[in-house]
Parts: sequence; structure tokens; C-alpha cells
Amino acid sequence: MRRFPDPDPGNPDHRSPISYLLWLAAYQRNAIFLGALYGIVHVLAQALVPAAVGKAIDAGIIAHDQQALLWWGGAVVALGTIQAAAGILRDRAALTTRLGAAYRTAQLIARQAARLGATLPKRVAKGEIVNAGVADIGRLGEALAETARGSGAIVAIAVVAAILLGTSWQLGLVVLLGVPLMAGTVSLLIRPLHRRQQRLREQQAELTGRAVDIVSGLRVLRGVGGEEVFADRYRADSQRVRAAGVEVARVEALLEGAKVLLPGLLTTVVVWLGAHYVASGRMGPGQLVAFYGYAVFLVDPLRRLTNAAGRLTQGHVAARRITAFLALRPEFALGAAAPAPYEGPYEGPYGGPVLYEGPYGGPVSYEGPYDGPAPLADPASGLIVAPGRFTAVACASPADTAALAARLGRYTDSTVTLGDTPLGDLPPDEIRRRILVADNDDRLFAGPLREELRGRGSDAALERAVDAACARDIAEALPDGLDDLVAESGRNFSGGQQQRLRLVRALMADPEVLILVEPTSAVDAHTEARIARGVSELRAGRTTLVFTTSPVVLDRADHVVYVQSAKAVAQGSHGDLLSDVRYRSVVAREESA
Repeated sequence: MRRFPDPDPGNPDHRSPISYLLWLAAYQRNAIFLGALYGIVHVLAQALVPAAVGKAIDAGIIAHDQQALLWWGGAVVALGTIQAAAGILRDRAALTTRLGAAYRTAQLIARQAARLGATLPKRVAKGEIVNAGVADIGRLGEALAETARGSGAIVAIAVVAAILLGTSWQLGLVVLLGVPLMAGTVSLLIRPLHRRQQRLREQQAELTGRAVDIVSGLRVLRGVGGEEVFADRYRADSQRVRAAGVEVARVEALLEGAKVLLPGLLTTVVVWLGAHYVASGRMGPGQLVAFYGYAVFLVDPLRRLTNAAGRLTQGHVAARRITAFLALRPEFALGAAAPAPYEGPYEGPYGGPVLYEGPYGGPVSYEGPYDGPAPLADPASGLIVAPGRFTAVACASPADTAALAARLGRYTDSTVTLGDTPLGDLPPDEIRRRILVADNDDRLFAGPLREELRGRGSDAALERAVDAACARDIAEALPDGLDDLVAESGRNFSGGQQQRLRLVRALMADPEVLILVEPTSAVDAHTEARIARGVSELRAGRTTLVFTTSPVVLDRADHVVYVQSAKAVAQGSHGDLLSDVRYRSVVAREESA
């Protein structure tokens, strides 16, 4: 058996669902062992009850031996007590196994989602993650929890078969032949059940993803009148899922019927043969009662075995989806080197001994050297973000904005450098600590608004960030102010309010480099001007980069760069760049408005 070399299978190399289930079993080995042990004790006590009852009838009632009757009656009570205690402990161990496996898998899914980062939405649908984190982890836990009951059932069948063989080899042979025959019959239903459950699981993931997309874009759908179109699509998809569910239910119904019919047939055969032996004098009445008890008793372990087979089938389907998710790799390798100290001097568009003669159109210099934070540079576009300044970038295409922001934040592979160190050489935690990219796809999380915005900062800093983002009116309109609760995804706020609250949260993070993508696109011009002034004042001396085509924000920036066709083609102040027809054509629409 191939084991995970690392105790955390967050970095699997396409391991099989079986190996993942075995890994989870090894991780929960103590709980599984105790569950199996208690399960065996439970069924052994239960299996010996018919024998004790039969002895009480033959040795006590029929032989008129009161002492034997009391002895065997006490044995029945003791077996019942042991059975009850072992059953409680077995169920407790099974619950520990189920929850441990589910929560461990949930941790791995969350860790893998964080590890994939920007790769996640490109490779996995939202519905797939929701199903994996809710439905699949539960099925995995239930599959492992069945080991306690399944192992007890196997031991019970073996013990009962041994007792029957010792009493009557013919009846024991019937049981030994009947059990494998029933197991083989049930296995014929397991394979089609597995296929149909897999198909249902895939369709459920697609339907969940569509539901998430509809809920996320409900406001937009209402704005364009697209509710009916998406409702019809969702209705059609849900009907396909319903049909797949019916197919699964049909096989499950056959399986449930087999659980009742097959053990019942075996019980009938055993009782009929036992009654024939009593009538011919080959067996006593007490033994017949014991045989009947065993025949009835066999129904339960056989049912447990079929249940375990069904649970393991569902667990295998879930494990297949989870291992496929855990096997995903980020689009680019993650760095692990320590950041190199920036020696300076800074030789970017603000000067230095070496003149910069890139796509900005000529050399510029300044009174260097610069000994502050490191500059952020993107050689692919020629963009260099000067440290400690408020820089604005106006892109002719929204695609250029998205691509540049992704490269500067190391969400895609690039040759971007922070000072003298390529971002590709830095560990992800170091990049996220020093560079923050905030865009309009970010979400607000449910919970107290103050805790959502403040992070690790102080209340005083939060008040300053709220004023800088022009969000004071939002807090004052809430019944409990900043202590009010945020609904899921911030749906109790309008688009403009969400944008300003996201800006507050970004300002509170206070990174070395703050990159804002269209932070004022959903507010009016008056509010936009106040935000531009507040952000520039609050971030004074810190590196701030804003992607925008708003002339209000551009006019407030210390330096403006114009990007066209993925290249930085002009730079200067907003007023200077207005003489460039290319730049003016991008921002004139907003100026005229």
C-alpha cells in the first residue's frame, strides 16, 4: 500500500480515492480501532443471547432446574448489559471517526483553496467547492464510521456460523453458503449504484454552481431583466438532477429490498430445517429457540454489511472528487526565498545615477539616492511604481488593468520585482504581507462590521480609515453603527457602499504597497473627490497604486502612467498628460460627463 509521504496530503500527486480513504483511516486509527473493538464486543454479547436463552429453556425449564434457570437468566441479563454499554461506546467512537475524518478533510480543502489562490476560480467551479466542503466530507466520515459496525457484523456472522456448525453442521453449512450468496447478490447492485451516484454528484455540483452564480449576480439580473432566462435554465438543470436522483433512488430501493428479502429467506430456511430436526428428535426445543434467535439475529449484521457497502460506495465517490481537487497545482511555482534587503539607490522614473530610457519616452532623473521602501517594477509593461508615492495608472483597456494588477500582486506568473528581488523568489505569505491588491470582486464577510473592517488595527485607525474612504454616512445609518452585523457577502449594502467598505478594509491592512483597482467606480463625483483626497492623505509616505480612468482621482495622484496595448507609453501629471490625445481619449468621457 502506498502511503502519503507527508502527514498532510495537501500536495498529492494524483493519489487514488482508495489511498486517500486508507490515509484517513490511518489518521483516525485510534478511534477506528476502538470502534471496531466495541462493535465486536457488542455483537458477541448479542450473538450469545440466543444460546443463553436456549440453555435456560433446556437446562432450566424443561429439566425443572431452578438454579440453572437463574444462572442462565442472569447470563442473559449480563449479556444485555454488556451489549448496551458496548453499543454506546461503539457509537461514540464511530461519531469521533466520522467527525474527525470530515473535519480533517475540510481542513485540507480549505488549505488547498488557499494554496491555489488565484488559480482556484479558473480551475474549479464554485458549486464544486461547496459540494466538496459540505456533502463530500460528510460521506467520507460516514464511510469510515461504518467500519465499527461493519467489522462487528463480520465477526458476528463468523461466531454464529461456528455455533451453528458445532450444533448442527447442516444448519451451519446453510448459513455459510447463504451469507456469501447474499453478499454476491447485493454486490451486483453496488456497481450500478456507484455509477449513478457519480453522475448525480457531478450534476449536483453543476447545479450548485449555477445557483451560486445566480445569487451572486441577482442584482445585475434584475437590472437587465434576466431573471426568467436564468430561472428557466435552473429549472431545466434541476429537473436533470431530479431524474438522476430518481435513478439513484431506484437502485437504492432495490438494495433496501434486498436487505430485507435475502436475510428473511435465510431465516425461513434455517427455522424450517430446525423445526424438522426437533420433530425428528435430533434437536431439543431450546436449541430450536436458539436457532430461531440466531436466524433473526443474522438479519441485523447482514443489513449492517449491506449498509457498510453502500456507505463505502458513497465514500469512494466523494474521495474521487476530493483527491481530484487536492491534486490541482497552482499555475506557477511558489517562491520560498527570504526577501533581499533593498540596497538602493532607486533608479526608476524618479531618477538615480542611471537614467531610465524605457517606454515612457526619455530619460528622467532626480536628486537621489532613494533610501526608503523598495520600488515595484513590471519589466513586461515597463511600469515602475515609485515607493512612497501616490501613483495612478490609466489603462486604455480593462483587460490591461486586470493583467497588470494580477502580475503586480503575483496572481499570475511574471517577472515583477520588488526592489532587487523578483516576486517569484518570495514566499506567498511575504508577498501578501507587503503587497495588497484590492478590487471590486472582493467580498465582505458576515459578522460584526467593526471586526470585518478593523482586522488587527486599532479603533482609532479604523475611524481615520472610515473618514478617508468617505464611509462615515454608512456607519451612521446603521442601527448599531460599526457594531452592526454584515449579511453574507454584504448584501445589506448597496454597490457603492460595499465599494467604500472594501476600501476601508484595504486601508486598515496598511501594506507596504497598496494596489486599488477602480476603487471609486460606483460613487458620485463629489464622493470620489473626497475619497481621492482622503486616501492620498492617509497613505502619505506609503506606496499606493490606483488603477483608474477617473480624472478626479488622476488629478490627485503624484504621478500618472498611461498604459496602452499592455505597455506604459506615457507618464507625468494628469494635467501634462491631457495634451496626449491617446490619454485624453480615455479620460475625456468622464471629464465631459
